[in-house]
Amino acid sequence: MTDSTNSTNPITASARGVAIVTGASRGIGAAVALRLARDGHRVAVNYASSAQEAEALVAQIAAEGGRAIAVKANIAKSAEVRHLFDATLEQLGQPAVLVNNAGVMKLSTIADSTDALYDEMFDINVRGTLNTMREAATKLAHGGRVINFSTTALALNLPGYGIYTATKGAVEALTRVFAKELRGRAITVNAVAPGPVATALFLEGKTEEQIRHFASLPPLERLGQPEDIASVVSFLAGPDSGWVDAQTLRANGGLA
Repeated sequence: MTDSTNSTNPITASARGVAIVTGASRGIGAAVALRLARDGHRVAVNYASSAQEAEALVAQIAAEGGRAIAVKANIAKSAEVRHLFDATLEQLGQPAVLVNNAGVMKLSTIADSTDALYDEMFDINVRGTLNTMREAATKLAHGGRVINFSTTALALNLPGYGIYTATKGAVEALTRVFAKELRGRAITVNAVAPGPVATALFLEGKTEEQIRHFASLPPLERLGQPEDIASVVSFLAGPDSGWVDAQTLRANGGLA
């Protein structure tokens, strides 16, 4: 666990509080953590195994005048999630924003799926989201933000995506219910559902032809970039989204 600070922090005047971003060591999560730090948040960069990447991101945030810590925690384990929240509180202050970015996507037809595949994806994508929301229910600041991650694939019914989209359907249901359960706390709970984004998670195992095909599907005729999704999260984490609650925002270039 590393704390990185800068006494000449230029963003202090516009600081927005403390944000926890799960799965933040690379890809969309890293882009989200960096964007939130640039917005003025102090950021807990959560990772499960990519310590080197998480530390590098913390160093980058510090170099830009922000403040961040890297905290190792497997979100599928409730005790480790409690540690994540406690370490954030101790080193950065009470969290005000929770971004549930951590997830796993492994494709298989329903007929060929295995118990192990089911357990792995539901453990991280659903149980992990549930674990962090349970902690947020008592530890997130009044007026805070919870931002979960779904997927546009849920609306496309693509062969091979059955188990993965089932996990994200559960996340969307949890999002809507949690928003109502937090009545009286002024905490909004929303989800972001990206379309195809040019990250290692999406690109791995795909041919150049497949990548070009996915890029051609949205009316905007390109793959999303991690920064596109980070901008949406920035909006939901900021003051301008105060009247948006229990919604899923489909950031997909018009794909669905």
